[in-house]
Amino acid sequence: MPYILNTSADVSSMLESIGASSIDELFAPIPPDIRFGRELQIPSALSEIELTQHVDALARKNQAAGSGVCFLGGGSYDHFIPTVVDAIAGRSEFYTAYTPYQAEASQGSLQAFFEYQTLICQLAGLDVANASLYEGGSAVAEAVLMAIHFTDRKGNVIVPETLHPEYRQVLHTFLINLGVEVITLPCPDGYFNPDDLKQALNDQTAAVVVQNPNFFGHLEEVAEITRIAKAGGALSIVSFDPISVGVLKTPGDLGADIAVGEGQSLGTPMGYGGPYLGIMACRSEFVRKIPGRIVGETTDRNGKRCWVLTLQTREQHIRRDKATSNICTNQGLFALRATVYLTALGPQGLKETAELCLQKAYYAAEQLANIPGVSLANQRPFFKEFAIKVKGDVPAILNKLQGQGYFAGLHAGRWYPNLNDVLIVAVTEKRSKTEIDGLVSLLRSNT
Repeated sequence: MPYILNTSADVSSMLESIGASSIDELFAPIPPDIRFGRELQIPSALSEIELTQHVDALARKNQAAGSGVCFLGGGSYDHFIPTVVDAIAGRSEFYTAYTPYQAEASQGSLQAFFEYQTLICQLAGLDVANASLYEGGSAVAEAVLMAIHFTDRKGNVIVPETLHPEYRQVLHTFLINLGVEVITLPCPDGYFNPDDLKQALNDQTAAVVVQNPNFFGHLEEVAEITRIAKAGGALSIVSFDPISVGVLKTPGDLGADIAVGEGQSLGTPMGYGGPYLGIMACRSEFVRKIPGRIVGETTDRNGKRCWVLTLQTREQHIRRDKATSNICTNQGLFALRATVYLTALGPQGLKETAELCLQKAYYAAEQLANIPGVSLANQRPFFKEFAIKVKGDVPAILNKLQGQGYFAGLHAGRWYPNLNDVLIVAVTEKRSKTEIDGLVSLLRSNT
């Protein structure tokens, strides 16, 4: 936002309004011994044109996904965004809308959120969705709190190493003062082994969390994991990629009690990695424990269709121990973007997008694995993201490829010290054969 300084006339007018004769008189009540007492040791001011040029030069040091060929993933993906998403989300009645506590003044926002909830229920294959959460990591944590409240089990929750490491960090933060242990199961083969879950599960396990596709892009044995969790009296929580259900079964079809996810891929640019949009849906029996807002459909006194916040009051989230969660404001504008995106694509468009991701990812994996010194890290099925082992200094290779216009992927060693030679590559529908072949060629010449 441009800055326009106060003129001498502006300053005089403000001083006159408050009854002060000068700036010094305004600050007179401040004790002299705590005043700074000298000029700041900073460079002299720039002119407006010099300042604009300086800030532009700093901004050009940032590289956006669009400034290169992007194979980055890990929860933030370079998907195509139809123009209609920006056109509608950029309308002032949406991007300046206040939180919709007053239904009579918020019908537009409430209807948009109602449609969003409907779409998320369809993606998740579950009965109820809330009107969004902050992002994928806190959505996992909120789902775990929900499971603890519902099961009244406060012993532990079980997560695999293949759950996004930053989601696990957020979960630890949420539970650190609640006395609930987070049991993290090792996954040396890149997937959550159901047999390991059988050994770890006990009668104080509130929830089992699984991510599908997982952090490495691999598909998990979700149906078996949810079956084992339920048999042990725990709730099953599935963190899913909403694009993936264009070709994969929904979390609900796989037995999930609660489905959560990161909604960035539904019409939101990558934007420095987030935060974005937290997705949550659940089975109807858990609806009174779901955090955040639920928008419901009803009729007004004239019998016309309308929308309201339902099953909660404005004060719900400041009622301390009686609240389902401390979340109050949601990511409404991102939820709107997701609504427009999914509406624009429709079921067929989502299917085609997912199929393109799948086909292009498998082509990229096959070509990369043919490079001497490069191999797939695991022989597991995947969707749009996969892990490869690379000989050499992976961070140095990534830096070199970035200088050549390619954001080649994520270094797994950033989160997993034992995987220092592993690179995670994400391939969306936007990547062309020429771009994939370019990555293969550059990696071949740099390993």
